[in-house]
Amino acid sequence: MPVYLIAQVDITDPERYRDYARHTPRIIAQHGGRFIARGAAPLVLEGPPTTKRIVVIEFPSMEHVKAFYDSPDYVRARAIRAEASTGQLVVIEGYPDADWQAALAASQQESL
Repeated sequence: MPVYLIAQVDITDPERYRDYARHTPRIIAQHGGRFIARGAAPLVLEGPPTTKRIVVIEFPSMEHVKAFYDSPDYVRARAIRAEASTGQLVVIEGYPDADWQAALAASQQESL
């Protein structure tokens, strides 16, 4: 089942962060991942405004994302990121299609 790495990042050194951003696509792809969303101007629908850069990366499995995170190439890239930003990285599992179909069917049985 796919998993999603979600990063919320405050960039403190844009020039140095560009070095990090230049290397990560290759490293992500080596571990079966791909960018789903990558942007610096999120639309906040609820809650306080944010200036954080938000990135969503899909990996085939939890094992793939762990291998990516602990790989020698990404360990070096992480050091660059740490010099240029602060933030949070979280990983969540995807939602199986069968579960979605069951939830959708159940919700269509009722009205507000």
